[in-house]
Amino acid sequence: MQKLTAIILIGILSLSGCAFPGVYKINVQQGNIVTDEELTQLSEGMPRSQVHAVLGSPLMLNPFDPSREYYVYTFQRRGGDIEEQRIIVYYNGDQYSHYEAQLLEETPAY
Repeated sequence: MQKLTAIILIGILSLSGCAFPGVYKINVQQGNIVTDEELTQLSEGMPRSQVHAVLGSPLMLNPFDPSREYYVYTFQRRGGDIEEQRIIVYYNGDQYSHYEAQLLEETPAY
């Protein structure tokens, strides 16, 4: 009888660890980290390859409209709300035209 009680108690304790509120949660970040300083380096008429050298490769490309490239960055701090930064880079042909940005006040990096 004592062995059965001990086995049940161990089983309950091990299963309760799965939902313990103090479990460590990691920060999750995805996408392109683009800073305001990098955006100020862009100038109208730059070739697409030079924009990629400054900002990196875009996260999303629109196959139907190559005049736009999307740089998206998301960050979730320890299971909390997801913060998102979006930058759309516009081109005329293969030349940089302008960008639209919704930047985070603080870009947390690692």
